[in-house]
Amino acid sequence: MKNFTKGWLALTLVALIGCAASTPPAVGVWGVEMNTPLGNIPATLTINEDGSGSMGADQLGEAPISGITFDGNSIAFETSIDAQGQSLTLQFNGSIDGDSLNGEFGSDFGSFGVTGSRQ
Repeated sequence: MKNFTKGWLALTLVALIGCAASTPPAVGVWGVEMNTPLGNIPATLTINEDGSGSMGADQLGEAPISGITFDGNSIAFETSIDAQGQSLTLQFNGSIDGDSLNGEFGSDFGSFGVTGSRQ
């Protein structure tokens, strides 16, 4: 009986560690489209498991993203971009459903939608 109990405890511990170590669903490279007041802007988001990442767009250049938080299928982060010579801080809040991303960037000039898919 002792061996059974030890085996059960070991199996439970392995299962719990496996659940805790799972990769957040937002991790990966995403092709997104931002619906901005300047029109639709395609971009690429790279979200790393360690909470780092970057956003790149032809019209906006490349910018690091910071403060990435994962909560189940939800993700939030912040980035600063150069928009026509002006530095603009954007706060993203969104959710992941399989290989689809939906959310919005908030800024001093209002919010705009973002949709995308995993590349």
